Amino acid sequence: MNTSIDPNKLDLEERVVAINRVAKVVQGGRNFRFAALVVVGDKNGHVGFGTGKAKEVPEAIKKGVDDAKKNLIEVPIVGTTIPHQIHGKHGSGNVLMKPATEGTGVISGGPVRAILELAGVSDILTKSLGSNTPINMIHATLNGLSSLKTAEDVARLRGKSIEEL
Repeated sequence: MNTSIDPNKLDLEERVVAINRVAKVVQGGRNFRFAALVVVGDKNGHVGFGTGKAKEVPEAIKKGVDDAKKNLIEVPIVGTTIPHQIHGKHGSGNVLMKPATEGTGVISGGPVRAILELAGVSDILTKSLGSNTPINMIHATLNGLSSLKTAEDVARLRGKSIEEL
């Protein structure tokens, strides 16, 4: 992940995607802990996610937020949507993201919606293919978003000006 983004300079908003109660069976019974999956973003092209585990829910969320701030990525946004169609993959989680015309809204479900809204994308079509495990879907979405290229990047790679494209 990109470490050059300073979370202190951004006005980050957080959203809890999933909270899971996990148990460790010991001699005297079960020890419960909570695992929290948190997404943070500034609704202006920066988004990240993190996980946190603790004995109490609020503490797990706080740890998740701290972890998310360390894993921020930058998302290229053209107007209100993404520059081009992209396929994000992680494990068996597969997310297809298509740019949409203005006024379409975020057509997406679950964890993917949280990421796209906090990244500042307001018009997009998505389809989840494969696993629907929240953590894999989030990873797949972030992999897709981080591999998006702007017109300037493509022009630079091909050694042409933007007008030629």
